[in-house]
Amino acid sequence: MAMTPLDHAHTDMMENPEDDALRLKFYQRLADTTLFLLLSREPEGAVLDPEVLEFDNQDTANIDRYALVFDTEERLGSFAASYKNDALPYAALPGRVIAQSIAGQGVGLALNLDVAVSSITLPAAAMDWLADTLDIKPEEGERNLVAIAPPFGLPDGLIEGLEEKLVTAAGLASHAVFVKGTYSDDSDGWLLAFIDAEPGAEQALARATHEALVFSGTDLAAVDVAFFASNDPICEHLDHMGLRYEFPDPEAGERDEDGFEEVHAGPGSDPTKPPILN
Repeated sequence: MAMTPLDHAHTDMMENPEDDALRLKFYQRLADTTLFLLLSREPEGAVLDPEVLEFDNQDTANIDRYALVFDTEERLGSFAASYKNDALPYAALPGRVIAQSIAGQGVGLALNLDVAVSSITLPAAAMDWLADTLDIKPEEGERNLVAIAPPFGLPDGLIEGLEEKLVTAAGLASHAVFVKGTYSDDSDGWLLAFIDAEPGAEQALARATHEALVFSGTDLAAVDVAFFASNDPICEHLDHMGLRYEFPDPEAGERDEDGFEEVHAGPGSDPTKPPILN
């Protein structure tokens, strides 16, 4: 079976255990990937009962509990075939939804257990951390932009992270431009300007930018986000000065509540009705 993006992120992390940036990239990939969650029984409405493995922890004398997830249906099938004789139901959910649903319940995540190179058990504390990290919202406010300059010195990790986050935002804006901004209070910083954003997409694009910053592994404190119409005179200067990011052509398909592309592949996958994981 071919390596999946999650396999590559896991391999990079395990081969470089001291590299915080690669570890963050793995968790970002985990959050953004649609995972197949094994259930102990058929769902009842919005209530999902994950199949949970329990292990005795010799170090703590406690029992560790893990929900079982896989990044492909084939891997889930391979595991289920040797796990139980009876076929078990499953739900397809973004990793972020699973992490946020099990946070605080003392349940970790068993990813691709025994069926892929990315086989790993992530403790409950890791899921709590991921859920807390994803729950951090970008700060809102307005600052008066007085000058822009080319974004020399922009970290590669942030550029790569943004490209990965925004690739699923096809059709939500014409394009985006990175520049260095100077403000009326004499402060400066990185500015990502979205041009002709779709009405209502501003919050999703701002949050995607914030997550890319958090998971980039850089020491940047913030990236400002602004939205302009293409007929605004500043756009000519932005395109001339900045690093331009072209959004992919939109494709037909469903999108989640934020407008990002979504895969519906099982019960509990509607983001407007988050599942309840017992």
